[in-house]
Amino acid sequence: MTALPLGIRENRVQFTHQLVQVLLVGFAIGMMRTVIPALAETEFGVARGSFLLLTAFVVAFGVVKAVMNFVAGRLSERIGRQRVLLWGWIIALPIPVMIWAAPNWSWIVAATVLLGVNQGLCWSMTQTSKLDITRADQRGLTMGLNEFSGYVGVALAGVVTAYIAEALGARLGLLVFGLTVIGVALVLTVVWVKDTLPWAKAETAAHKISAPKFPPRYPQGVPEHPSTREVFALMSWRDKRLAALSQAGLVEKFVDALVWVIFPVFLVGKGATLTEMGWIVGAYGFVWGGSQLFTGRLSDHVGRFWPNVLGMWISGAGVLLVVLGTGAAWWALSAGIAGFGMALLYPNLGASVADITPPAWRGSAIGIYRFWRDLGYGIGALGLGLVAHLTGAVEATFWFVALSMFISGAVLFVFGEETHPRLNPASEGAPA
Repeated sequence: MTALPLGIRENRVQFTHQLVQVLLVGFAIGMMRTVIPALAETEFGVARGSFLLLTAFVVAFGVVKAVMNFVAGRLSERIGRQRVLLWGWIIALPIPVMIWAAPNWSWIVAATVLLGVNQGLCWSMTQTSKLDITRADQRGLTMGLNEFSGYVGVALAGVVTAYIAEALGARLGLLVFGLTVIGVALVLTVVWVKDTLPWAKAETAAHKISAPKFPPRYPQGVPEHPSTREVFALMSWRDKRLAALSQAGLVEKFVDALVWVIFPVFLVGKGATLTEMGWIVGAYGFVWGGSQLFTGRLSDHVGRFWPNVLGMWISGAGVLLVVLGTGAAWWALSAGIAGFGMALLYPNLGASVADITPPAWRGSAIGIYRFWRDLGYGIGALGLGLVAHLTGAVEATFWFVALSMFISGAVLFVFGEETHPRLNPASEGAPA
């Protein structure tokens, strides 16, 4: 097979196109994260205090996105990354129209199901494609840039749609914004995005010819092309390192579910305006996205283990701080701390998975990791709804998420290990 160059600089044009794609993916989910929860009662008929009904759309999103991550990873190894990305955008086309026409909350839940399909296919492919065309020593930076672009998109969309909703109304504003984002994404995908599956195949062939300088700590006793069931077992329980990463990915989504569905409701209850809410919640997304410009690159130098573990604990602390003080400045600061913790862990959990999974089935491994990670939306949102319903206090949900993050970080500390090949190569001993 013809050698294909690996590296961000060597593939800067396609790398840039993929960054634009994930920015647009962030816009697509961001338009659902501030306006819709805040106006659930007045615009879409959700009764005040109906926490389980309110969280239903995030539960639906998490479950569907998790399944589509699983499907996308395996499918992309058969039909290519670009085609999966294209189908993700096509499926998103009805979403803004459904929000605009929604007679009740069930339409919002249905639109969010389609959003889950879109996000599972598109975000998975932007991440996998960039990993295909970059070197092993750039994975942290690659993941950091990917998640920076995506979550800055989420934050920007939350702020912009808040202003558009106040100017045009929630329904018309989201219709205009959503159709513009999806239309642009479709055109760019068809015209400029290339399939990167050939790079993954070339990397596999190169590894057969000569071993890398720092051999990765791949799972032992695994066939070159394992079945879907075998990869799922490795990611979920057979390899304790991969299982620890998967559970951390699942639990950290509790924070995002909280910020999506509960934080706006909490702020409304405290008297914040829609635009104030957009900026406070945006602090979480901006810090999360912006910090990943260096937290991913940091892990390429110092390793993945400590950024992951400390990120879990710092983000949990930020969540807890929200309910320990009052005022817009305090809430924005607390949200920023939670976002910084997410910036430490988010690109580096994924980079850790990429470190210790071979290119031949890396797409499947990342898809299954993302399955568990985004299932955290559903499990977290369901837990949030139950805690709020049983206690009658929104504040209790912040304690629930913070405690979950502290415990999950401890599990990762005990069962995880350093995965960076240069810092912990396979030659130092086979993985447990």
